This record gives sequence, C-alpha cells and structure tokens, in this order.
Amino acid sequence: MAPTVLITGASQGIGKATALLFARKGYDLVLTARQLDELESVAQEVQSLGRPVPLIVPCDVKDPLQVETLVEKALAHYGYIDLLINNAGIFAEGPVEQFSLSDWHHIIDTNLWGYIHTIHALLPHFLQSRTGTIVNISSIGGKVPIPYSVPYSTSKFGVTGLTEALHAELKPKGIHVCGIYPNVIKSRFVEAAVFRGKDEQDVKSRRDQMNSVLEIPGVEKPDDVANAIWDAVKNHKSEVFVGSANLSQAFYRLFPGLLQWVSNLALKNKDN
Repeated sequence: MAPTVLITGASQGIGKATALLFARKGYDLVLTARQLDELESVAQEVQSLGRPVPLIVPCDVKDPLQVETLVEKALAHYGYIDLLINNAGIFAEGPVEQFSLSDWHHIIDTNLWGYIHTIHALLPHFLQSRTGTIVNISSIGGKVPIPYSVPYSTSKFGVTGLTEALHAELKPKGIHVCGIYPNVIKSRFVEAAVFRGKDEQDVKSRRDQMNSVLEIPGVEKPDDVANAIWDAVKNHKSEVFVGSANLSQAFYRLFPGLLQWVSNLALKNKDN
C-alpha cells in the first residue's frame, strides 16, 4: 500500500509544491484548502504525473467541525493516514496598534488553531497505530521576533512551541513531529495577507514593499520548502531551516539587538 499524506493549504504555493513532490515520491494524497477550483487544478497536475486521483476536501481549518469532517472523509477513503502536513496560514504586517481584535483572531485562528484542529482530529488515529508523522510549517518568524508582524510572529511562535512540545511527548509513542522554518517565500501569499497601517498609503506601501522583496533574486521558492519537508520526513528530523532562514537564525543568536534594530528600521515605514 502507498503511504498517505494529508496536506492543508494545498491549493497553491508551498502546499501545492509539496503535494506534487510527495505524489512523485509515491504517496497518495488528501488535499484541502478553501478554494475548490484551485484544489481541482492541483489534483489534475497530480494525475498528469501518473498518480491516482487525490482526495480533495474543501475545508476552512479555522472551523473544527469542518476539520473533523475532513479527517473522517480521509480515513473513510484510504483507511489510514501516515503523514499530516500543516501548511495553511496567513501573513500579517503593520504597527501592532493598527490590528483589530478581529485581525488577531483571524491570524491566530488560522495559523495556530488551524494546526491544533487537524492534530486534535487525527491524533487518535496515530496513537492507536503508534506511528505517524506531523509536520508543522512554521516560519523564521516563529524563532526570531519580527517587529511590525506581531500577530503573525505570535502565531508562529505558538506553532514552534506546539511543535517542540508535541515532539517531546509523542516521540516515545512512535509519532514523529517536525517543524519547518522558512524565510519569505516567492508565492502568492500577499494576496490573502493582512496589511495594516497609519493610513491607506501606509498600507499600500507595506504591500508594495513585500511584493518588491519577492522580486529579489535568491528568494526561496515553494519547491525549496517542499524539499525541506521531504528531508524532514525521510530523515526523521525534528526541525529544518530553509535556505536563508539559517542565516537569519544564526545572525539573531549572535547579534539579537542589531537584527531587531535593522528589522525595525526596514519595516517601520510611516510609524514613529
């Protein structure tokens, strides 16, 4: 039997690249995201590789009932799941006081609670079989505090803590847990990102600045993260930093004050 992977946020970017890579590696796929049409497009690409039709289930991971239904359908279809890749997420940038409580809930409910929901729904299956792998896509923002991304960084530090604590508890039970830590990735994440600012021009400047960053040569691509995930799964690693995230982590350890000063200067825009 082929191993089976459930991937959230699978309609584009990292999730799509990961789905195609694991299909090439011989996995059967359960793909979920909110956009059914984009999931269907990914499923067609998987089929073009000569792999079986993936199970696609539209789902908003913020809703635990939808997640329960997702896992029930996945287990009913395949009978088992070997690997969960939590990837669905949303980016946010702006002065912390400009984020509403609704913004905070939207970001944390997606980036952290979304992961908790899928783990909570699938963990009994893993515990019963005393095997399984959970991969949580965090961010360098979950290891290095980033000014002007406080709600996002908060959610990703939460993912890091969730991942490390789960790893410590579940490893003796045969369940492997890994965190993946990329830097900025060249993808369409800006489309759904939450930008806030002092005024409309500030918001536009922040969005334009991020789009400019994505045009810089050398910015990692979704395939780079997909390869890091495969490395983590294949070699049972507890964490993998992707490309330039290694430099960010090392620089922060050596010069934490300097990195925060540079980040603050680069990201403050119109903030005083």
